[in-house]
Amino acid sequence: MSEATHGIPAGVRRNHWMNQVLTHAAMRPDATAFKHRGEVTTWSGVAAHMDTLAAALQRRGVGFGDRVLMLTLNHTLVIETVFAINRLGAIAVPMNVRLSPAELAYIIDDADGDVVVVDQPLVPLIAAAQQATSRLKRIIVIGEAGEGQEPISALLAEPSDGFEAPDVPEDSPCLIMYTSGTTGRPKGAMLDHLNMAAQSLTVIRVNSIFDERDVSFLTAPLFHIAGLGSIGANFIVGIPTVLHPLGAFNPEEIVDAWEREGATIVFNVPQQWQAICAVPGIRERDLKLRVISWGAAPASDTLLRTMSDTFPDALNVAVFGQTEMSPITCALRGEDAIHKLGSVGRPVVTVQHRIVDADFNDVAPGEVGEIVYRGPNLMQGYWRKPEETAKAFENGWFHSGDLVKQDADGFVWVVDRLKDMIISGGENVYCAEVENALFAHPKIVEAAVYGRADERWGEVPVAAVVLKPGETLDVTELQAWLGDRLARFKQPKDVVPIEALPRNAAGKVNKVALREADRAAVPVS
Repeated sequence: MSEATHGIPAGVRRNHWMNQVLTHAAMRPDATAFKHRGEVTTWSGVAAHMDTLAAALQRRGVGFGDRVLMLTLNHTLVIETVFAINRLGAIAVPMNVRLSPAELAYIIDDADGDVVVVDQPLVPLIAAAQQATSRLKRIIVIGEAGEGQEPISALLAEPSDGFEAPDVPEDSPCLIMYTSGTTGRPKGAMLDHLNMAAQSLTVIRVNSIFDERDVSFLTAPLFHIAGLGSIGANFIVGIPTVLHPLGAFNPEEIVDAWEREGATIVFNVPQQWQAICAVPGIRERDLKLRVISWGAAPASDTLLRTMSDTFPDALNVAVFGQTEMSPITCALRGEDAIHKLGSVGRPVVTVQHRIVDADFNDVAPGEVGEIVYRGPNLMQGYWRKPEETAKAFENGWFHSGDLVKQDADGFVWVVDRLKDMIISGGENVYCAEVENALFAHPKIVEAAVYGRADERWGEVPVAAVVLKPGETLDVTELQAWLGDRLARFKQPKDVVPIEALPRNAAGKVNKVALREADRAAVPVS
């Protein structure tokens, strides 16, 4: 039993998404909570599924603090399963469906979880991962189950009579979200209910969500923090969430769905926005968009102008952050987008921040430094990695690894990742700054800048570029075009045309792969 206060169980007073579901189920039971492929689930239906699944998982040995792995796509039952896991005080561990079996096996072993919930199309991936780990003891399949597996429908068919949920304090971890691991093995960021509540308040504020008239539309995968992190606010306010199926991104289908569902709040990464803005007749569509937001990767000034031109009546909100911060740390609202083009906005009011040099001294406005954070959005630490956690929290602040500069008005510009900076002839070259300039070139579709070893300068910038069909571009032409756009030492010293930029499972450009391919093609003498 929960410890009672004046006869009221402590559990009913908690501010987490399980109680938010129960509140809506009690006060507006027939209102739409989720919609997926046209199927509506009400708040009362979500609450019933949550407790039924929680009771069934409890019978199967899942308890407080246990990790339950998830390899799933985007649909309502995924979110209900997260709720059910958390209802027991257990921790949901979403895994990226784009990972290799070996990478999944590493996470399974690192999380030390023996139960996995998997969507039926992904069962072969789990089976392949099992060749590298003996940790899994129970496989629950959303869909048809095979030998040695159990369908989740069997759990949903069991009674929840007599189920009593434990008290789950807000500082209990609810998610372990594994970082993409571009510079090494992925680390599991431990996020608790307090983190998600603080994140939800941030989303409510930056998106100006005030009542149930909004319709949130989710395209981000639920195995990324951009998924659950962006819709947690919906659980507080009680607005409906439309879940778009995962699959090959089709901008026409997205726009059709926005129009059909009356979507008002949408989020996409910059690559997707570029394709959406190019949909024929997009400006003539009957769209209800009130908030258009982007994040997860840098966007060029050119793209931001295109978004504003395409959706002039929508609030353009740029959000910036990282998994360890739940994730939003900075936001740029529409009224600032024009005169602060290229900025990721001001730090949100729910976090403390500083911008520091290598000696942890605050830098002056306009100077480049690493942005560090603390506050209720900040993760508890990395799962079972005390050394990495201690390094990340050096001097009592979380080190983001992002090099930024902040103007006198408080707006932040991301200059580069600390580990991605090039030092050429003693000068710092920030790849993101160079890439932003390249995005405006009329022949370039995508670009990524990385460092190449150089006998004279130590290191020089090189541009890998995806060109428009039929176009060619050499370094002489590029440098002439850059002209006074970039200082000479920042300009790429070589151009490497490629068909597509290599990306990791999180969709981020894999600079390690680019550098390795470059070393193989241009060996250092």
